Amino acid sequence: MASLGYLWKHRAKFTIGSKEFYRAWGKRLLLLSELRQRNNRRNKLIAHGAVIHETAEIGNVIVEGNKSYLAIGAFSFIGRASIDLHCSVKIGEKVCINDSVLILSASHDVSDPKWSHVRGEIFIDDFAWIGTSAIILPGVRIGRGAVVGAGAVVSRSVGAGKIVVGNPAREISKSRGTYLDYNPCEFLAANRAWLIG
Repeated sequence: MASLGYLWKHRAKFTIGSKEFYRAWGKRLLLLSELRQRNNRRNKLIAHGAVIHETAEIGNVIVEGNKSYLAIGAFSFIGRASIDLHCSVKIGEKVCINDSVLILSASHDVSDPKWSHVRGEIFIDDFAWIGTSAIILPGVRIGRGAVVGAGAVVSRSVGAGKIVVGNPAREISKSRGTYLDYNPCEFLAANRAWLIG
């Protein structure tokens, strides 16, 4: 929800001069710098060819490679992560990617004597949650609502609603429900200042 236009349109309104009015505008002004930084990061990636929804939140992400390979859906949040773009990386809607996550769309074939470059598209479906310091390797698909535990190394696709942990990432018996209705961007203080006050 970082777009200033979106936040202005959907802002909580209070009676001018009321305590709520001053509290909301105090928070909005205090957090404006943070909001502008996330807007600037998104706009810079878009200017270089990425397709990013106006409501997606972009933290201090490092994006290397051809930016036109990157697509991010509505209300998705990416923290201080790294994304290497050797081919398509598509992130759905309402996805949460925590800090220190590494998304790699290419590697090398260790069984090839020439150590050839191997690329594979990555798709992270709606409502997926990628935990802190997880690594997503080339060719992986993360299903809708799936959870990748902190520090997991994912080399195989993860089914919808499944939870994987460890290195290599393995599915655990617990899974998420099929009904998911949350917005990871709502928890950011700068957005709450506008939408709630």
